[in-house]
Amino acid sequence: MNPSKSSSKMKNKKIAGSSDERETIMDSPITAPVPVENSKEPSNFVAPIVSCFNDRIRPLIDVVDKLRHLNIMKEGIQLPTIVVVGDQSSGKSSVLESLAGISLPRGQGICTRVPLIMRLQQHSAPKTELRLEFNGKSIVTDESHVSEAINVATEELAGHGKGISNTPLTLEVRKNGVPDLTMVDLPGITRVPVHGQPENIYDQIKDIIMEYITPEQSIILNVLSATVDFTTCESIRMSQVVDKTGERTLAVVTKADRAPEGLMEKVTADDVNIGLGYVCVRNRIGEESYEDARREEARIFESHQLLSKIDKSIVGIPVLAQKLVQIQATSIAKNLPDIVRSINEKLSENLSELNKLPKNLTSNAEAVTAFMRIIISAKETLRKILLRGEFDEYLDDKNMHCTARLVEMLNRYSEKLNQFSENDSGRNFLMEELSILEESKTIGLPNFLPRTAFLVLLQRKVKAVSSLPIGFVETIWNYLENVLTAVLTKHSSNYHQLQLSTKRAGHVLIAKMKKRSLERVMEFVEMEKLTDYTCNPEYGTERNKLISQQESFVKQVFGSSAPKIMIKGYGEVEVGELRQYEYLLPQAYDLRMTMTAYWKIVQKRLVDCMALHLEYSIKKLIDEELASEIVNEILGPGGVGIEKMLEEAPNLSLKRDKLNRSIGRLRESKEVVANILDRIATFVGC
Repeated sequence: MNPSKSSSKMKNKKIAGSSDERETIMDSPITAPVPVENSKEPSNFVAPIVSCFNDRIRPLIDVVDKLRHLNIMKEGIQLPTIVVVGDQSSGKSSVLESLAGISLPRGQGICTRVPLIMRLQQHSAPKTELRLEFNGKSIVTDESHVSEAINVATEELAGHGKGISNTPLTLEVRKNGVPDLTMVDLPGITRVPVHGQPENIYDQIKDIIMEYITPEQSIILNVLSATVDFTTCESIRMSQVVDKTGERTLAVVTKADRAPEGLMEKVTADDVNIGLGYVCVRNRIGEESYEDARREEARIFESHQLLSKIDKSIVGIPVLAQKLVQIQATSIAKNLPDIVRSINEKLSENLSELNKLPKNLTSNAEAVTAFMRIIISAKETLRKILLRGEFDEYLDDKNMHCTARLVEMLNRYSEKLNQFSENDSGRNFLMEELSILEESKTIGLPNFLPRTAFLVLLQRKVKAVSSLPIGFVETIWNYLENVLTAVLTKHSSNYHQLQLSTKRAGHVLIAKMKKRSLERVMEFVEMEKLTDYTCNPEYGTERNKLISQQESFVKQVFGSSAPKIMIKGYGEVEVGELRQYEYLLPQAYDLRMTMTAYWKIVQKRLVDCMALHLEYSIKKLIDEELASEIVNEILGPGGVGIEKMLEEAPNLSLKRDKLNRSIGRLRESKEVVANILDRIATFVGC
């Protein structure tokens, strides 16, 4: 009997569980296996699992397989994939063996320890061709040794023992009679680790499974044993997490012959949302040949009291193969336009990013030009942020809003100086001045304020605050060093050697500028100690205002016996001890008020001079010092030389290489899919 004539044509139907506008595809004929007792063919004849459709969908599968081989998923582009999941001992291996017609590794515990990508391809030649690909290797094997070869490859990927790995192993099967399918078989789910397995084996397996089944492009082939309650299967729970409605989940029920009772009710009730439907199969037993297994499967579903009641459209390996072929073809046809668009968008994005990278320097002339451009741009940035108060280059980095930060530091410095004002608590009022006057007595007319006393008091006060200007200089230049380093690093980031040299030059330059500033500030301090002078009229005005209270103060001290009296600007002051200095008290008061008025001038001068010096030093650094220091660092004795700029920064070099590899992968992928879209438009069933 001609197998094609025994084929029953199925009408157009919707694939359950697809999107709202579900894909309609033309079903191909399913060639059922021919029972021995009814067959007119020789007893060893068995029809192919899928008789046609292969020629039409093979190009689609080839495209996806080539894209997977090119590692296009590294670009974040997901591919349509049939992912095979199931609890341990659910019969996954038996199903895959029946589809591929070859033996896979068997044994206790986890047999599949790495993702196994199975590429099945209908092959007209009588000899089966098998090839393993892993770790960049390609190994040819045969049917009698394929199981052993898979074990050897698995040990190389996952190690000896019972551990697992997420590094995939590809098995290409080119054989007459197999369906054109590509599937990813994942490790079986186990909750309790056995001897030799890591304690977190469940979590490891779960992570791998979730990685593969989460993308919306993945079709989940959930293998369930007829002997268990589907609702308790861990594989169902996992698939429901990512596919709540089941629209991309197909279930294959194994071991139907072991638990026939109630099976029809379980697959028709669908308590676990299997949107793409069920297929019930019988596992191959022992050394049974694949041909005998298919004949026995057909016989059982035809004649068994319970199993024969199940609709023939959902039983048998040929039906499973046909469904998978159709689902796979539809999924590829549906997703390929999006894949093409994603490839083009990613390629355009990477090309744009590559073009933004600096050009590789190939000559000293190019290096000198790039060097000068970097110096000019760095100086302009420094002028903007340090002199002009512009910070558009660093909108979100307030530390680089330099003029504002410098003013804040200057204000804090001024506030600390003001803490040394004469507005003390009133304790020991005028005692320091009286002590100094006592030691400044000379033979001469009384009631004249000795200049020596004033200078001694002035020197003490200046000495007391001398650490503040020095600390301020340290703070300012430490801040400026960070700013300078950040700017130079930014502008030289594409040239590793130059970046190192500019950082060193910046450090040396800041050290020089800081030393100069410290010397200059110490001069300020020493000048204030040396003499008392100001042409500021505010001094005279302030002194006269303060001195005007002298007579009233003296009268209060000697005209009452109160231990404290009120003085404007000082509050209550203790005056008990002052009564013993009748002749010196007016001079002491004069000395205090003169110093109070003059100290305000000193404070302003220490702040104003510092601000002027700071502004001048920054301008000098940018306009005169910076370029020469960097040039000396690079071209001077011990310098690295301008040719070192030709060496690209390691991070930039890695980025360029990564982009080039990605662009190459995307371009090759683009070529792979370039001619397939027209075929999708004409894709129909046999």
